[in-house]
Amino acid sequence: MLSYRHAYHAGNHADVLKHFVQVQLHLYMNQKDVPYTYIDTHSGAGVYALDGAQASKNSEYNTGIGPLWNATNIPAALAPYLALVKGMNPSGKMRYYPGSPYVADQLSRAEDRLRLFELHPSDCRILAQNFRKVEEHKAEQGERARGRRVLIEHGDGFQSLKKLLPPPSRRALVLVDPPYEIKDDYKKVREALDEALGRFPAGIYAVWYPVLQRMESRQFADRLKRLPAKEWLNVTLTVSTPGPDGFGLASSGMFILNPPYTLEPMLRETLPWLVQVLGKDAGARFTIETGTQVTGAAARMAADGPRVPVGNARRASPLSGKGSLRLPGQSMVREGEEDPRGVQPGGSAPAAAKTGARRVWHPDGGAQSRPQGQGTAGATSKRPVAPAGSTGLRTSSPRKDGARPGGAGTGGPRSGSKSGKGSN
Repeated sequence: MLSYRHAYHAGNHADVLKHFVQVQLHLYMNQKDVPYTYIDTHSGAGVYALDGAQASKNSEYNTGIGPLWNATNIPAALAPYLALVKGMNPSGKMRYYPGSPYVADQLSRAEDRLRLFELHPSDCRILAQNFRKVEEHKAEQGERARGRRVLIEHGDGFQSLKKLLPPPSRRALVLVDPPYEIKDDYKKVREALDEALGRFPAGIYAVWYPVLQRMESRQFADRLKRLPAKEWLNVTLTVSTPGPDGFGLASSGMFILNPPYTLEPMLRETLPWLVQVLGKDAGARFTIETGTQVTGAAARMAADGPRVPVGNARRASPLSGKGSLRLPGQSMVREGEEDPRGVQPGGSAPAAAKTGARRVWHPDGGAQSRPQGQGTAGATSKRPVAPAGSTGLRTSSPRKDGARPGGAGTGGPRSGSKSGKGSN
């Protein structure tokens, strides 16, 4: 199916989250002198006109880049992203928005390689034209052209990962951003990443995904947690309560395999501000999860049989505020009650179990510990819990040892597209 066009959703809240994270990943990769390969499996057109017929049809940019354009007191981590967007609008009027290929071209260095794939023939042709214009502009300014360092291919980005990994320099940043207009896209992402990690386990892999009520979306992040990456980070941004008809996109996420150790504290500082500025109602929120690969008996049970919550068990719905999921054999603790297994004689809290407990950060500044399933390998978060009633998330300093290496109904179609996804 090739009905999806990125331009209808350019600059929306999902784009803000995706491209903000992408900018930070490029800045991290640029800290080393060794060149790297950037691979974009679903590139889109590269640049989008916000005053064009497609983008202005629903004006989704008013849920994302629009409120940020003249915002004040911007967090420092957002400044490079906003500077990039405003840099392509020198008149000061918000007319153009970058896709992920443009972000990569602007933030990568001349020696870095860009490998861009797009299956939609029209968008692939526009992408090539846009890069040709960029190269001509650089030549006029006397700048060094990338030449063969940028390759654009009309093809399936999932399949192309096989021939590009491992990269020559043994450094790679991969963005996986399919339209998810068919449910098989979720499976294709997981399978492509599993094979990519087998070929090149040290790469940074960033996956954008929509947070919807349909089962494939609800299970997606948990399935990615089982991939054989050393560490993962999952962040979601919700701007409003989803409508009862399930149309539109109120929430999206970025799942990063092998995330930089600097990314999580940066997100905890920035996401509360984004929720405040982009939030439409009381349903606006964000979540941040971190951990290691979910393995062991619990993961095998989930893979081979009926789905059961494993690892850091998620809520019954990513958009609901009540309810929880139990681990096999675990009794449900009612609200207001204390788990009798959680108190030792004398009333003291027990020491952390060997399997550890993940901590999930929420917009109120608090953190919820989530138990690990039996046979599950997981990292224990030692970050402090913010006091009740705090308005932001407490920041902790990065680990000194650098342990985190550089990583309502079915969502219905929108006008001009079958997915509420943001532009690429």
